[in-house]
Amino acid sequence: MRALITGASGFAGSWLCRECAGAGDDVVAVSRRGTVPDGCGRGAAVDLRDAAAVRDLMRSARPDVVYHLAALTSVGRSWEEPAQTLTENAQTTVGVLDALRALSGGVRVVWVSSCEVYGEPATLPAPEDAPLRPANPYAVSKASAELLARVYADAHGLDIVVARPFSHSGPGQLPIFLLSNLACQAAAGRREGVDRLEVVTGNPDTRRDFTDVRDVVRAYRLLGTAELGSAGSAGGASDHGTPVFNVSSGASISARDQVALLSELMAPMAIELAVDPGRVRAHEVMDLRGDPSRLTAATGWRPRIPLRQTMLDTIAWWDRHLADSRTAPA
Repeated sequence: MRALITGASGFAGSWLCRECAGAGDDVVAVSRRGTVPDGCGRGAAVDLRDAAAVRDLMRSARPDVVYHLAALTSVGRSWEEPAQTLTENAQTTVGVLDALRALSGGVRVVWVSSCEVYGEPATLPAPEDAPLRPANPYAVSKASAELLARVYADAHGLDIVVARPFSHSGPGQLPIFLLSNLACQAAAGRREGVDRLEVVTGNPDTRRDFTDVRDVVRAYRLLGTAELGSAGSAGGASDHGTPVFNVSSGASISARDQVALLSELMAPMAIELAVDPGRVRAHEVMDLRGDPSRLTAATGWRPRIPLRQTMLDTIAWWDRHLADSRTAPA
């Protein structure tokens, strides 16, 4: 199977390249730089905002399945640069959808959205039919992209499956995301040989549904290759008939409890929590977790890697990265 992956140089994208290549897929890894993890197929350097270049890419690659992950993904940075987030994610969306429309059909598309489209759900864990209430600029960009993908699927007969991943972490993630940031601080403290480390967070009481990135990309590939049948149409359909699936664990954990887990894993180093008011957002969703039962019913997927292991592996990755780079990232 030939798999085309956009955003292949990103965190989840690079792990998806490994997942697909490991399953024997012929991977075309698309990013602006055209980089690809070793042994994971061939890279294609394409700016997805260039509609003509995206159409040429799709025609030449002739994919059986497209995994669309490319986007500006940081909630925090979307508040700092909302126009850039909205504009770039919209341009990418239109370019990819128009290129898919130009294909002859028979291509499964896994459209990676985000749990952020739910905002503050009325019911937890959030089901796929919960109303979309985006609460930050990034979430608005993902909700609008998802809605347009559903319109194209309905109007042009595209085989699009929407995945809504909840928070996911693991080795290689940028430290602008919570778990990786905590792991980076801990690894840097260990390198410095400190006995006591003050770990800085934003609001420590916000809760998120964390899944290991390796479990998340396994879910993506299942959605890209499985015969969804009635489980896809009846079990996870949107109003437009496009299947929608949460990729989540169904449980959430607070930032405070993640720091407590970090303290346990880093013993005998003493870990203390410090809240940085500059990292506390005024418009914050306090708890967000998703119901994964539709995905389980359709594909048999369940998370396999516990949060403890995710954090251990991420700390170990930062240990190696900091040893190689000699400096901690900003």
